[in-house]
This record gives sequence, structure tokens and C-alpha cells, in this order.
Amino acid sequence: MPSVIVMGGSLGGLTAALVLRDAGCDVRVFERSSSALQARGAGIAALDATLRYLTENGGRPQDVCSSTGWIRFLRADASVQHEQRHRYLFSSWNTIYRSLLRLIDPERYALGHEVVTFDQSAAGVVVSLADGSRASADLLVCADGVGSAARARLLPGVTPSYAGYVAWRGTFPERDLSTAARAVFADAITYQVLAASHILVYPIPGLDGSLARGDRLINFVWYVNVPEGHDLDRLMTGRDGVRRAVTLPPGAATGEAVAGLRRAAADRLAAPIAEVVTSVAEPFVQAIYDIEVPRMASGRVCLIGDAAFAVRPHAAAGTAKAAQDGWALAEELTARHGDVPAALAAWERRQLALGQSLLARTREIGDSSQFSGTFQPGDPKLIFGLHGPGR
Repeated sequence: MPSVIVMGGSLGGLTAALVLRDAGCDVRVFERSSSALQARGAGIAALDATLRYLTENGGRPQDVCSSTGWIRFLRADASVQHEQRHRYLFSSWNTIYRSLLRLIDPERYALGHEVVTFDQSAAGVVVSLADGSRASADLLVCADGVGSAARARLLPGVTPSYAGYVAWRGTFPERDLSTAARAVFADAITYQVLAASHILVYPIPGLDGSLARGDRLINFVWYVNVPEGHDLDRLMTGRDGVRRAVTLPPGAATGEAVAGLRRAAADRLAAPIAEVVTSVAEPFVQAIYDIEVPRMASGRVCLIGDAAFAVRPHAAAGTAKAAQDGWALAEELTARHGDVPAALAAWERRQLALGQSLLARTREIGDSSQFSGTFQPGDPKLIFGLHGPGR
């Protein structure tokens, strides 16, 4: 089996490294951050592909995920507009990352190693690192995210397309909510649909991974339309004067922006949901972008996860898609006895189709909420899933 360098050690890169290692590859991960990664406040729906490596290696979903038994939509007066039984698992980015990181050999996961460029030939790939060193492998897996430098090199014509809205996000300790609000969110993912907007709220593990009720965090995601240009630039420019392209992290949003969020929450949201949003000390903002690539492989280099397709969060499948890219790559390398070009050709056909399908679904859902006004409580299309609603 081939030697592999994984460029980027987030969830997609880490999953790919683990499954490729188990398939017999000699794997090294180069992560540019000098310390273990963190994504404060990032709750995620844990789909099967996201959890697959943990569950196939003795882990249990209930050890890393909170669960909810209901999908519930509230009206502005907090009465129930629609509800249905449906089980979801929710976790946090930090919890899944820590769980996977424990399973890789520390000497194979190199922090503070930024890949700045790479060159390839028929025989292999050579990467150059920021410290001046070089490393070679038979295959380079690029998992360097939305702002992928690898994608920019391989596909310079592909640029992110702003969707026209942002997601305000944040978490608040469950125990610090009112008794009434805790009851609303305890066993449900809770939505409210507004004009040209919607918000969802759900419980995730605490910062220490605790899943006990009261020890969890309550996570909100509120999609808000912001026109491109002056308005978006103003929002995404933090209190330090720096304009961020994608994410304005916790603590960086201006006081004016946070105050505006809280006023809007108090004026427009059902009381339990407003309580969460107005209580979060440091909400953060993610601008929503679409990224679609015409190909995912070039020679002995491939793009996975957000480096290839950045999809809107509405199917809750971004991390699952990144994980599935890694699983599919291991399957194709195994089936072709380590023949990298043959494996990448077959893998690319599979994963391009999946990425295109997922991106189309998330565009449709987002546009139905933010622009066309056709987002309806209880619509089966809204069920989370990687391969389709509920799948």
C-alpha cells in the first residue's frame, strides 16, 4: 500500500489518516497549527459517517453524543407549530476531534508543520514545509479546508460563492437557563421559522465532553441574510479591525454587531430561543459559502472535505462528507492493491457525484428559507442526512 501525506489535521484529515493507516498505508499528517485544534462553540449533528470510525473501533455513540427524540417548531409566542418524533445524535467538533486524535500515533500527527507547496511526478509527491524541510509520499491527501491552498493551486478558477447569508452561532450552559427553557430543549431539536430566516437550537456535550443533563451546552444556529458588499464587510470586520473571510471567532465580533443580534432576538424569537441567544457571551459568525470543484484528483494529489466541496450546513453533513471521502479512498486503494492513479480515478467518480448531490440539496434548503419563503415546518426534505433526507 502507498505512503500518504495528509495535509490538514482537522476532522476530515484525521479520519482519512486513520482509515488509510488501517488499510495498510504509511501515513503522516501535517497540521499547520502548533497546538491541538479547537473549535469553540461548534455543535454538529453526528451522522453515521461522522461516527463510523469510532463505532467500528469499539466506541459507542452515547459516549460522545447527546441525543434528542423530537423535532419541534415553535411559533413566536412559543406555542408548538409542529412536532414529530425523530432521533438525532448531536456532538461538538471538539468532542469528536479529541476522540479521534487519541487513536492516532502521536509521532504520525505533526503539529506546527505547514505545507506551503508541493510538486509531483509519475513516481510520487514532494511537499515543502514552512520550516524549509521537505517530505515525500506516493499520495498527497489535501484536507486543508474551505480556504484550501491546495485547491487554489490545482484549480485556480474555483472560487467560493457567497450564499447571501451568515450563520450566527453560540453555546450556553444548560444549567444556567431558566427551568422553562431547559424543559423545551432537553429532548428536542427546536426550530423557529421567520421571514427570510430560521434558527435551530439543540443540546451538545459540555466543554469537558459531559453528556449529563444540566452539564451539556445548548447550541444555537441562526441564519440571517446579509447583503454582499458593505454590510457583509462591516459585519465580518472584528473589533480588532481585521476583516475575516469566513469565520469571525468568539470574542471577535464588534459590540455593535452583538448588540444588534440580541435586540433582534428579543424582538423576533420565541422566549426560550431568545433566552439562549441573548445569554451567549461571545456569539460568533460564519459567512455561508458554496464551493464546487470540477474534479477532486490530479495525478497523485486529491482534495477531500471542504477543500473540495464546501456545502451549506442545512443537511448537517459537512463533517460526514469529509469522513466519507476518507473511507471511500481507503476502499478504492484496497480494491486496486495500492495503485494510486487507478484508485483516485474510481474514487473521484464516486465522491464528485456525492458532493454535487449534497451541495444541490443544501442550496435548495437554504434558498427556501432565506429567499423563496417555501421552508415549511415538518417538510421531509429538512431531515438531516449525507445521502438524502434521513439517509
